[in-house]
Amino acid sequence: MEQEKPVIYQLLPRLFANYNENCVPNGTIVQNGSGKMNSITTKVLRSIRNLGVTHVWYTGIIEHSNQTDYSSYGIHRDNPAVVKGKAGSPYAIKDYYDVDPDIAVKVNDRIGEFEALVARTHDSGMKVIIDFVPNHVSRQYISDAHPAGVKDFGVDDNRNRFFEKDNNFYYIPHQLFSPSIPLGEGKDAYVEFPARASGNDCFTAFPSVNDWYETVKLNYGIDFGDGSRHFYPIPRTWFQMLDILRYWAAKGIDGFRCDMAHMVPVEFWTWAIANIKERFPRVVFIAEIYDVALYRQFIHAGFDYLYDKVNLYDTLRGIQCCNVSAAQLTHCWQTVDGIGGNMLNFLENHDEQRFGSKFYAGDPSLVIPSLVVSAFIGTGPFMVYAGQELGECAVDAEGFSGADGRTTIFDYWSIPTVRRWLNEGKCDESRLTGSEKWLRNKYATIMRMCNTEKAISRGRFFDLMYVNYENPTLNPHRQYVWLRSCDNETLVIAVNFSSEPCDLRVNIPSHAFDVLSIPQGDCVATELLSRDMMRKTLSPDAPFCTEIGPNDAVVWKIKHKNVLDNGKKRGGR
Repeated sequence: MEQEKPVIYQLLPRLFANYNENCVPNGTIVQNGSGKMNSITTKVLRSIRNLGVTHVWYTGIIEHSNQTDYSSYGIHRDNPAVVKGKAGSPYAIKDYYDVDPDIAVKVNDRIGEFEALVARTHDSGMKVIIDFVPNHVSRQYISDAHPAGVKDFGVDDNRNRFFEKDNNFYYIPHQLFSPSIPLGEGKDAYVEFPARASGNDCFTAFPSVNDWYETVKLNYGIDFGDGSRHFYPIPRTWFQMLDILRYWAAKGIDGFRCDMAHMVPVEFWTWAIANIKERFPRVVFIAEIYDVALYRQFIHAGFDYLYDKVNLYDTLRGIQCCNVSAAQLTHCWQTVDGIGGNMLNFLENHDEQRFGSKFYAGDPSLVIPSLVVSAFIGTGPFMVYAGQELGECAVDAEGFSGADGRTTIFDYWSIPTVRRWLNEGKCDESRLTGSEKWLRNKYATIMRMCNTEKAISRGRFFDLMYVNYENPTLNPHRQYVWLRSCDNETLVIAVNFSSEPCDLRVNIPSHAFDVLSIPQGDCVATELLSRDMMRKTLSPDAPFCTEIGPNDAVVWKIKHKNVLDNGKKRGGR
């Protein structure tokens, strides 16, 4: 079987499948509604699959704290003082063994509805990824769905000590939890004594409004008081988290996106991933990680893929917004040389501002050069966030989130472009604008190529910039050029971040022909984004000529069997 390049589509069911066109800021679930898993039908999934998607990352599946009262269903009601937004953060988990009731049509059958969604996704030809949130839990973690014999976190803790190896939490003894937010009054007040450390490694009783005050840090055996590590015998938290991973893996999911993985000791990951893969060998682990220095260590621990946020994403954003030179992309691949196939690239996710927002590019149509680089520079996964392919600009001030260029994860809301594309489940594009249809088609073309073109899914990479820095036709600050080659096919890829068109005469060195076993001579090449065909020359002695429009890209495909050397057709290599 040929290697598949994962193409991941991230969606929050609560937002994605909400058709309400009249949401109000800070609205309740009664006012604004919530998308349901059942609304992600086979038709919707096939439309997603048609974009070239191989995996769907369902964000916000596991039950988290919110301000909606589900006590009639046996679910403990959260104190709103320590819930961010009416809908709450999907990363403030209140029950690791349950599904969020907001996204179920029948609350009492929420586990069954999730299992049906997994089956529909598989039947539609895609795999399922869900979040695993290992670093922190909701301030009000109470599991009503845990299997028999499983104790809640913190039940057996010694609360009189900051650290004990088998405590689940870190405590600030003799201090009352006192964040810089109101905690209510009287019987409605939230009281926590002794205070517990917050999820962002805030080890005081006084977190600020900018801290993760709605969460509590989990203890994996590191004493943050003196930095000592206590992993043998294995801490209790490790076994509890392994049980949770096994629970969800047994439901047929295909991967875990591990939230803030670098905030959990790598020793735990080495142990836990090996345990899961022994029983579920095809389950993949994706690390959200923001420290390049840890990349190789976490891959060695067993992670299949890592976020390349602080390397490629930040560079692409800098090129688009801050006049960073496109030549810096060479440094990006060099930073991950040898592990490029483990890098997960993206331009948007729930944490980041939308590309088309006024805080980023300001125009979603400018995305093509960044999109081509992010999708084609490596063989690792490429990810899009629901609505990105439609040019969602996140102009709403939804409530807790505010007008920040992001699609809220804290509020009950709907996504305008997604809502119009879904069109009550028809997925017929009849309510999309011309520019939205154009952009979705561009995304589909590029995302499909991730696996229809073997040079992209499993080919080798060759950076052409070093022989073009003094090329008068190429501005290395605004254009970037490279090759991808596999077996008997080569792609010449060039992107233009400039608002002006360019007419490039790209130098390809002899070394590239030798390393990639590319034949030399004249040929007919196909430009894969436009489907244009044109005679080209592949030679170290003559430049490869191509025009690129403003904020655009070209991907020229040459089949080696069609390369003519001295008038004679040469076979592929």
